[in-house]
Amino acid sequence: MIFDTDIFIWIERGHAKAAIMVEHADERFISVQTYLELLQCAQDKAQHDRTKQFLKDFGFRVLPLSENIGHRAAVYIEEYTLSHGLRAGDALIAATATEHNMVLCSSNTKHFKPIKDLKVKVLRP
Repeated sequence: MIFDTDIFIWIERGHAKAAIMVEHADERFISVQTYLELLQCAQDKAQHDRTKQFLKDFGFRVLPLSENIGHRAAVYIEEYTLSHGLRAGDALIAATATEHNMVLCSSNTKHFKPIKDLKVKVLRP
């Protein structure tokens, strides 16, 4: 399963459902976009270190960008930005999940709902 950035925010806020979802996943992946967002949102170096340690402790693997992911994300932007407000970061995360044929775990269903070829597992905190 690939996890959206919001799942980590819920865990940091102490929501048990998000933590349980991560704990019970057989395999844990994030897109490089999610990794960048997690580091970008850190308040200080200590939070950077905690984030990286959390990802390491739980065996998360970061999936890199590829030409196919970039192309698919661009198609998603063309199809869904004007009609649904899809943003570039979410397009990259969705494209990463789709290209790797993975289920995306997210609580932001409105961000991903229009993407028909994306499989989403919804977290309702």
